[in-house]
Amino acid sequence: MSALNSSKVRLGIIGVGNMGSGHIANILAGRCPEIEVTAVADINPARLDYARSKIPEVAVFNTAEEMLDSGLIDAAIVAVPHYFHPKYVLECFKRGIHVMSEKPAGVYTKQVREMNEAAKSAGVVFGMMFNQRTDCLYRKMRELVQSGKYGNIRRTSWIITNWYRPQAYYDSGAWRATWSGEGGGVLLNQCPHNLDLWQWICGMPSKVHTHMYFGKWHDIEVEDDVTTFVEYPNGATGTFITSTGDAPGSNRFEITMDGARILADGRKLLLTELEMPEPEFSRTNKSAFAAPPSKTIEVETDGRNEQHSGVLNAFAAAILRGEPLVADGTEGINGLTISNAMHLSAWLGREVEIPFDEELYYSELMKRVKTSRRKDDVQAVFSDTSGTYGGV
Repeated sequence: MSALNSSKVRLGIIGVGNMGSGHIANILAGRCPEIEVTAVADINPARLDYARSKIPEVAVFNTAEEMLDSGLIDAAIVAVPHYFHPKYVLECFKRGIHVMSEKPAGVYTKQVREMNEAAKSAGVVFGMMFNQRTDCLYRKMRELVQSGKYGNIRRTSWIITNWYRPQAYYDSGAWRATWSGEGGGVLLNQCPHNLDLWQWICGMPSKVHTHMYFGKWHDIEVEDDVTTFVEYPNGATGTFITSTGDAPGSNRFEITMDGARILADGRKLLLTELEMPEPEFSRTNKSAFAAPPSKTIEVETDGRNEQHSGVLNAFAAAILRGEPLVADGTEGINGLTISNAMHLSAWLGREVEIPFDEELYYSELMKRVKTSRRKDDVQAVFSDTSGTYGGV
């Protein structure tokens, strides 16, 4: 379908929590000139009152379905807790409504795979809110890796521990950091962006071996400290380390290739180029302690980092003019596959190959859901509920 007004996309927001209200703020600030918020849906009356206070003319609904059936929107953002992302994306598909899903795509790949199958015949624009793909550092890293100039990837390493959260963060919502409410911890809440970027830049690993700690630094039941070792199909290896308990944390992403090392550390992007690719140097060099000569430069980028507004502007352009999305919705399964493999590896205490047994993962997850401290969520998550769960 196309937007009713050729110059504006009429947007509805499902869930007016932290993310939903953030999108409202960006749109009202004029950062998304081709989008207007015409409706919102949330089960929390206070969040509907908030939306009215910001947009007096906005239509408010107690359930997502009512909003989707209202005829007042051309597109929707799904900004509810993780388990409900596929549910409401599918509801949009059924009605021919364009849809942007917040990250992650869902909690388990079996659920997301069904959503992606439905997307093939939905006939609508389906995007994923992977706003970190707009960051000039990561776009440049991807460009350097995919240029072919530096040969194959040999090793990747991402230490991403600047996701620090105090206990007050987890206490701010009863659904937070529970198996039934959120489906995971730092991997499902904070790291979907990093996992997406990791595979977007470096490709998907084929094997995963993870050590994971649950409630190590906080009074929570899900993971808040993770160390993972991966192997890639070409024999390269990688590590991914994350936590919400490190203060101060780090953000250091390093990729070693045959002919270069690419390092993003904070806001700097450094490129160390070898004068000769390592395989050629090792084959031809005759000195026992020699190393390939190299030079390091700070890489210039275009400086653009449009974040959420950039993703929404591309979403509007895709609806109105058929232009490319920042991230197609079906790509959300990639980072989630890595995340699920990490959990499964930790639960089983062994290496897991990708693709993994999705039924086994689901079974293991459900064991934890059934004993979750947020027990009232279990019925809500795993029954056919009506209405919006509430914003995040």
